[in-house]
Amino acid sequence: MMDIDIQIQSLIDNAPQDGITPQLIAAIAPVLKAIAQQLRHHQYYILQNLQQSWVVTTLSNRTNSALQKRVIYAFPSLKDISASSSSGLDAQLTAVPMPVIDILFQLVALESVDSILFLETHGTDAEPVEIRRTELQNKIQSQLKKSPSSGYIPPDIA
Repeated sequence: MMDIDIQIQSLIDNAPQDGITPQLIAAIAPVLKAIAQQLRHHQYYILQNLQQSWVVTTLSNRTNSALQKRVIYAFPSLKDISASSSSGLDAQLTAVPMPVIDILFQLVALESVDSILFLETHGTDAEPVEIRRTELQNKIQSQLKKSPSSGYIPPDIA
């Protein structure tokens, strides 16, 4: 399991070498790191379908069904996925281990998703930690405005 700094460096190293993306990742790394440090695990399991797309779950408000949000669950272990009543693993789904930094980075681009729910406690689906895409994007925008290297990063990147 990679620690957070190694995950960030790996994300930078594996980014397209287009002259922008590695600098962008380096510029927003403090935001990703701060959020990752609030979570208990450095790696989570994400459910994917056969097309390798993340499985999105639509949650409805109990008192107002018009209020909905689209979320992705991040599980702390394989055992927690099979124990979860919401996703009893079917043959169409696979659980993929992913570094937490990669999950957060990908959330920024997932326009159709509102949040990722990080299940933190093994063996229970006790209150998950919710990371909202819009809040993450706002923090990244603030970071880019502060970053001295953001002169060559498009302002609408996040």
